[in-house]
Amino acid sequence: MFRIFYTLLITLISPLALYSLLKKRSDKPAVGERWKEYFGYVSPLILDESNQAIIWLHTVSVGEVLGATAFVRTLKQRYPHLKVVMTTTTTTGAEQVSKLGDLVEHRFMPLDFPWAIRRFIRTIKPTQLLIMETELWPNTLAVAKQMNVPVSVINARLSQRSAQRYQKIAAIGRFLARHIEHIYCLHQDDAERFQGLGFAAAQVTVTGSLKFDIQVSEQVIEQGIQLRAELGANRPVWVAASTHQGEDEPLLEVHRQVLATVPNALLVLVPRHPERFKSVAELVSSQGMRCVRRTSSQPVDEHTQVYLADTMGEMMTVLSASDVCFMAGSLLGDKVGGHNLLEPAALGLPTITGPSYFNFTDITQQLLQAKATTVCETPDQIATTLIMLLNNRSARTIQGQSAQQVVNKNRGSIDKTLTGLFPHEAA
Repeated sequence: MFRIFYTLLITLISPLALYSLLKKRSDKPAVGERWKEYFGYVSPLILDESNQAIIWLHTVSVGEVLGATAFVRTLKQRYPHLKVVMTTTTTTGAEQVSKLGDLVEHRFMPLDFPWAIRRFIRTIKPTQLLIMETELWPNTLAVAKQMNVPVSVINARLSQRSAQRYQKIAAIGRFLARHIEHIYCLHQDDAERFQGLGFAAAQVTVTGSLKFDIQVSEQVIEQGIQLRAELGANRPVWVAASTHQGEDEPLLEVHRQVLATVPNALLVLVPRHPERFKSVAELVSSQGMRCVRRTSSQPVDEHTQVYLADTMGEMMTVLSASDVCFMAGSLLGDKVGGHNLLEPAALGLPTITGPSYFNFTDITQQLLQAKATTVCETPDQIATTLIMLLNNRSARTIQGQSAQQVVNKNRGSIDKTLTGLFPHEAA
């Protein structure tokens, strides 16, 4: 009964979802003729004699693709006979997948209609489905179960708020536990919440975050050095990473306070969603600040106060060109719950976060204990902390080294996850 009502609901809202996915925008790649893939009309995989099994890995968009990249590289290195097809919902995610080259093949994720999922599985013939994080679609889970495709969730997290929502309808938890074979989750808190929904203890394994196994490539370092030279090698640079609507205004006010003390400071502003690039650029200009967009040909000079990073998939490059990172998504109460501090930590950056980081409590607490991050309750506190760090190279170095130590101590999630997923595979 639950799935009948659910399917009726998505049938009603699917036109809006399709409109959002297919609408042409200057800030995202077009779907083009591949729009049929959203209905399960996908081309078969290109296989060779060595391929013995097909792994379907679903990632939603850019963030999930980036989070899964090291996992995919290790998977293919360890088990080269496995064929990997990655699905994304968004075209920006698809563009990011293309950077993996011939390690994977990409298809768009069908809408959650039973017939579309069934058609996809018949064509692709996956031997198992891995879902990155917690993108759980009921019909996808049900059809995969019916067609004998075991489902596992990797890098899974379940916030207290989401768990409470699921618990209001007990049937949802029981449904998930019946249709998901295993959960490989970030922390013990997540494991306990999944068990609270009805998962057996044997269905849940704590592996830690795949993102702790982040590898900083030489290419990223080189691109960061080049970008820093463009921004100004000798000027202080701080980045406001992954901002949401409602956060840019207070962060621009923070930058105004920073400029009063550190007049040559540069803010690198990175909106979370590409559809906001234009409006954020207009906001910066309306605030009377001199702004240069990354996608423009205009050079950054000593008068530039804000650099708008209006591209996707370049967060590590932008971070590596900065001195301090403020992680956004943390200034909006319980609406977002923060973003992951591991990328700046892996690069040895001191970090600052707002008070709302409930989606990344464990990681943030570890960094706090190591004195590698600072939680600021107000914009004034953010400004004060930034000014101290931008003026104190020694403090930045100490905090950055402590952050890297936290990352190094927690590495190993990929090994644990692969061991659980493929216990009988020959490497």
